[in-house]
Amino acid sequence: MKPPQTLTLALALQGFFTDYLPQQRALSRHTLQSYRDSLKLLLHFTAGKNGDLNRLTVELDVARINAFLCSLETTRRNRVSTRNVRLSAIHSFFRYLGGRCPEYLEQAGRILSIPFKRTGSREIEHFQADEIQAVMKAVESGRGNEVRDLALLGLMFNTGARVSEIVGLQSTDLHLVAPHTVLLRGKGRKERTCPIWPETANLLQRLLERRGVPPAQSVPLFLNDRGSRLTRFGVRLILNKHVQKAARQHPSLKRKRLHPHSVRHSTAVHLLRSGVDLSTIAHWLGHVSVNTTNKYLAIDLEAKQAALAKAKPLLKGSRQPRKWSENRNLIAWLEAL
Repeated sequence: MKPPQTLTLALALQGFFTDYLPQQRALSRHTLQSYRDSLKLLLHFTAGKNGDLNRLTVELDVARINAFLCSLETTRRNRVSTRNVRLSAIHSFFRYLGGRCPEYLEQAGRILSIPFKRTGSREIEHFQADEIQAVMKAVESGRGNEVRDLALLGLMFNTGARVSEIVGLQSTDLHLVAPHTVLLRGKGRKERTCPIWPETANLLQRLLERRGVPPAQSVPLFLNDRGSRLTRFGVRLILNKHVQKAARQHPSLKRKRLHPHSVRHSTAVHLLRSGVDLSTIAHWLGHVSVNTTNKYLAIDLEAKQAALAKAKPLLKGSRQPRKWSENRNLIAWLEAL
């Protein structure tokens, strides 16, 4: 029997975002927002330019979902990894829908059968020590938000924290007297305390003094120009601005595809080259498994060169290669989550 055309996507999404994800699965706010962004794109694609998003039904077929995934790669120029993230959110929604409404089990099963694409591995780009110094020097020669940007990038290079962990920091998460530490909240709401250098603590102290934040007051640590909490996209813009400026004097930065997560990779490589063992680095970065940390062995070019110098050449002369209601706009409701 064909299911009734009464359940709209809006009503289904209400239960998905207000009960299933935060209550039943207890997923973090960052995961919820990632799912929200993915399903927003699907809604806009399905409705088209003039469609009414609030009247869309849940009866999306496999062909429509595949067309959406294809548009991500062709129109939006997303990488396969991004496409897979979007598909993961769609799978989660239809898994919820099939459990809530048995009449949609068959449809949910067909959509859940859409496979993830295999992704190729790219070389992990990171900053060398002299490039980090060049970026920090570029910040020091700036104006306006120099104090904030120095504290932000200094803390990122020091801790190797995820961008979501950095933008979520409160002033009370800092311990700016010896031993200097910062409390980070990572994936799965796991907390870890990370030591910071006295130089980093001084930068953070300057930031709080400039803003006039009392020691016991809990406020967002990093703010944007409008006085709101800095976002992940704001961090990317700040980093890109100073990297581009540093690249004028340090051309090697122009040849790299760098982003905030590259800072995290740079911290890991710096720790590895300093003789820190992989287990400690895994705890430092908040990795669940040390296997995740093993990838930094592969990108440490200095270690590879040292190994090559110890080995005898085998060949001579060869080259070494708020609750939603029907009178509210659905997208506005999703944005407010």
